[in-house]
Amino acid sequence: MIKNIAGAAVVTAASPFESVFAGVDHGSIVLKGNIHHSVSQWCFGDIPLEDFAKICKEIGLESIELLQEKDWATVAKYGLKCAVGYATDWGIPKGFNRSENHEKLITDFENMIPKAAAAGVPNLICFSGNREGQNDNEGMITCAKGLRKLMPTAEKHGVTIIMELLNSYGHKDYQCDKTAWGSALCEMVGSERFKLLYDIYHMQIMEGNVCDTITKYSPYIAHIHTGGVPGRHELDETQELFYPAIMRALLKTGYKGFVGQEFVPAQTDKIESLRKCIQICDV
Repeated sequence: MIKNIAGAAVVTAASPFESVFAGVDHGSIVLKGNIHHSVSQWCFGDIPLEDFAKICKEIGLESIELLQEKDWATVAKYGLKCAVGYATDWGIPKGFNRSENHEKLITDFENMIPKAAAAGVPNLICFSGNREGQNDNEGMITCAKGLRKLMPTAEKHGVTIIMELLNSYGHKDYQCDKTAWGSALCEMVGSERFKLLYDIYHMQIMEGNVCDTITKYSPYIAHIHTGGVPGRHELDETQELFYPAIMRALLKTGYKGFVGQEFVPAQTDKIESLRKCIQICDV
């Protein structure tokens, strides 16, 4: 009997994620309702959006995100939101930290904010841009000057502009690569309609201490992205973070926003991977 108990203890200790899946029918997830689940479409981009929307609805997700305006109606048709939309065709390197970028960015966002409000899209993503030799204080001031011009429209329509925190190793030279910098920018902009997209994968690489950082800077965080470290794959025992603990820390802050799965599936059955990662985060 002692031998059998000891053997069971070893199995339990060696597989800390097994309890997350115990007794669950992966074809039909019963979610607890504490986390608002979303998923980034680009990670499953080989699946047609209509098909993917049907699958996400069946799984129990509330949103498919990082979509262009033309796709918002497609997910809405299946009773889903787009938690984060795009406002401009400019990508990560060209952001608000350069004055010469402001005219186009402000025009694009001013045009898209009312459309997002009408479509029920709560957040529009933006980026700081790359440093290109610029110091962080100068970049922050320049970002704030541009973003402040958007705040009256964002406040009027109830749409939040969120700047994504990214690691500046993978996204080489990106300026908004620390939570403290992004939070200081939020203070400088001075509006509840400008906040951060805290990407757990990126910030684990840049600074670690994820639970404490989320707790400390929670007033400035409007959206969450996930991803396994290293590799940005599934949130399972193959990576270094324990996502149930992170999600519990997030809920303790009173967080009411979405948690967007943004991992790149390494497993052959991508939908099964999505189901499992949703379950891991559903605390």
